[in-house]
Amino acid sequence: MALSPPVIKFSIEVTTRKLILASASPRRNELLRLFGIPFSTKPANINEDKCDLETPRQYVIRMAYEKGHSQYAQKDEIILSADTIVDLNGEVLGKPVDDADARRILRLLREKTHQVHTALSLHFGENGEIHRDVCLSHVTMRNYSDEQIDEYISRGTYRDKAGGYAIQDDRFSPVAHIEGCYTNVMGLPLCQVYCLLTEAGLSVDAKISELCQRYNHFSFENYLSLLNE
Repeated sequence: MALSPPVIKFSIEVTTRKLILASASPRRNELLRLFGIPFSTKPANINEDKCDLETPRQYVIRMAYEKGHSQYAQKDEIILSADTIVDLNGEVLGKPVDDADARRILRLLREKTHQVHTALSLHFGENGEIHRDVCLSHVTMRNYSDEQIDEYISRGTYRDKAGGYAIQDDRFSPVAHIEGCYTNVMGLPLCQVYCLLTEAGLSVDAKISELCQRYNHFSFENYLSLLNE
């Protein structure tokens, strides 16, 4: 779906400060483009193994930080990094390794409510300053059939997705109900990104509520409380 991105105004000179997205995710790339901010991508290459004693929240925060920190931001760069995980009763369900693993994960999630955490980390090369945030959404999956799982898997769209599913997939439509941010489940919560950029001193002129509604085709009622937190 093509959108005309809103005009974003910055209090800094965008010609001298470069924004870098430390991710190869096409979904994060697409979501960040909605702000109309010039940026480049520089995927991070880190060890993503979870430590034994880490909670899902601790794990996702560390991953987001390490993805940004591994880029060694130059003086004129701002690096935005993110990590998204699916948390089912304290168990982190990562990206499926193959079709069989995707089938196993989707069966585990069926008709259950899980949590999706996305951690954000903004790194400034100029002074080493770091700003962070975490977004949490509660997602309930519908009662999809094994045949519907197989059809979804056959298209290969489960790859590179935490929990093996894409909430925006209209053919599979895996989600019955969501409490929280929709774009968080896609991998980049727009409200939290907005708050992080403004907290870092960037003047952003964008109507986030309209942006979310236009992009996701649903009524976004939580944005005022999120922006005022």
